[in-house]
Amino acid sequence: MKNKFKFRVCDNRTLTVSFLFVLLSTLTLVGCDDFVDVDLPSSQLPSEAVFEDNTTATAAMVSIYAQMRTNGLLNGNPDGMTYKLGEYADEMTFYGVSQPSDTSFPDNTVLPTNAIIQRWWNASYSQIYAANAVLEGVANSTALTAAQKDQLRGEALFARALLHFYLVNLYGAIPYIETTDYRANSTVSRMPVPTVYEHLTADLLAARELLATDYITIDRVRPNKATVEALLARVYLYNGQWAAAADMASAVLNNADLYAWETDLDLIFKKESTATIWHLMPASDGVNTNEAGAHIFLEGPPPVSSLAVNLVDAFEAGDNRRTKWIRAVTDGAETWYHAYKYQAIDNTGSSVEYSIMFRTAELYLIRAEARARQGELTNAKEDLDLIRTTAGLGNTAATTQDEILAAIEKERRVELFTEGHRFFDLKRTARLDAVLDSKTGWEATDQLLPLPEAELLLNPNLNPQNTGY
Repeated sequence: MKNKFKFRVCDNRTLTVSFLFVLLSTLTLVGCDDFVDVDLPSSQLPSEAVFEDNTTATAAMVSIYAQMRTNGLLNGNPDGMTYKLGEYADEMTFYGVSQPSDTSFPDNTVLPTNAIIQRWWNASYSQIYAANAVLEGVANSTALTAAQKDQLRGEALFARALLHFYLVNLYGAIPYIETTDYRANSTVSRMPVPTVYEHLTADLLAARELLATDYITIDRVRPNKATVEALLARVYLYNGQWAAAADMASAVLNNADLYAWETDLDLIFKKESTATIWHLMPASDGVNTNEAGAHIFLEGPPPVSSLAVNLVDAFEAGDNRRTKWIRAVTDGAETWYHAYKYQAIDNTGSSVEYSIMFRTAELYLIRAEARARQGELTNAKEDLDLIRTTAGLGNTAATTQDEILAAIEKERRVELFTEGHRFFDLKRTARLDAVLDSKTGWEATDQLLPLPEAELLLNPNLNPQNTGY
């Protein structure tokens, strides 16, 4: 039986076992079918040629970021991870005026046949395949300089680790794919979660050694050392490695020349923000983020979902994030709310907002939590209060370790809302059941999504299915 876990060849034949193709006109990979052998189109290049020139080798790497922005987990649209997990947890309330049947995430009734979880799985592993193709192509290149190889290899390792990080937190035990050999990939088994973390941590530590402190471009759309360190800080936090999490967060935050703290809430989500560590560039200049189009609605009821009222009510009086980053929409009888972090929904001639993947506020909150869990309460409060002061609030009144940790959890909720953190925060702190038990469809086994049924049928080695499905 043919196995989808051979990954995908795109409709314009972007990937095969023997070749990595780069469509130079778009630098993207588009919708994919199952693996097939194809002839080499004249508009594309065999992998050997791609990696004998830095321009085309870079295009192969950049195309992965373009695909992240367009398809799969990180696309920023209503079918992307940050939006759907907002519905799945307690950030978003579903109305579904334009998509009345799409209730599985807000109702916590996601099934193994769900098309969204299938797309997330397929797109992520296709992007991982592309990262592996870059790694193999760079390793075999005889023309790229050592510096060029280090840059591309570091970026590909980072991309591979990032995608596996999200997959393991969504699905639990998963395969960690490190080759383009479809014969091996077609029969892979799932690795235990700790083993997946070992692999992705090793990738990130290697990438950290390869990438420079300075960005290779001025617009922060290609990862640098600090981007890797930001993800490492998050990984260590999720694993309860408090000292390592604090140290890695400090490694980023201590670089004040690159990451000056932004005190103007109106500027934090603009593309020039000095608080941005890494963001994804829109498809073309003048276009802005998918996130703005996904969240902003001009009249009610909302076409898909709105911010949950309990999230809006979680902001303290005087919190400027409530007035700057949230907008109310009313029909005179009822009021709804939408995120307004990204504001540009029309073409602006020159793009003003990019989709932020990592920013310094998260690193301060990671360090605050890591410090608090180690008993460094004064330092933890200093990090927490920096976030609060920027929001127009006074210093936290929390004093004990438990109070400070609770204050940090609340601060993460109101600072990072709709950025994809809330569900994972509740999960890693074992608070999902306590917080989401009031949702009609919530069950304890919902902490993991089901593996796509089609993948289990095509590769029995991926069994067993997650509990509860």
